[in-house]
Amino acid sequence: MTFELDFAGVVSSYYQSLYQFAFSLTRSEADACDLTQQTFYVLATKGHQMRDVAKVKTWLFTTLYREFLESRRRQTRFPHFELSQVAAELPPVTPALVNQLDAPVVIQALAQVDEIYQAPLAMFYLEDCSYKDIAEILGVPIGTVKSRMARGIGQLQRCLAVTAASARKSGREED
Repeated sequence: MTFELDFAGVVSSYYQSLYQFAFSLTRSEADACDLTQQTFYVLATKGHQMRDVAKVKTWLFTTLYREFLESRRRQTRFPHFELSQVAAELPPVTPALVNQLDAPVVIQALAQVDEIYQAPLAMFYLEDCSYKDIAEILGVPIGTVKSRMARGIGQLQRCLAVTAASARKSGREED
């Protein structure tokens, strides 16, 4: 049995209560917004599978809670760190090194970064996409994009540091 779901009406009716529930779970405005929007995205893409339109409220809250649990699992597997927290673990990249780099070297280093981090880095630095656009393109939450960017930048810095070190070493050998 199929039914026609008034998407705008459902959003209007349940957005505030879903947001409040999400905020109570995440304790963060941005995360609550993301979670609420993700719930409505799931409704837009899978809502046609709903058998009883009278249960839309229960379906929305259940979906939001499941999305919350999944995001927590992802955070456990891929924790987010501010760059300042892990600065000691990152290789030093001096301004002189940056000035010596050229596009082919950076593209080659980007190819050495783990595949999961390549797409966000390429879209951000080469295609000027925003984090929001990257999240939409990749179909992942914006927090995942931020996390992948931070990790990808760290890997890219290490690759570039190795490239620079080997270039310095080969430069000394020529002397």
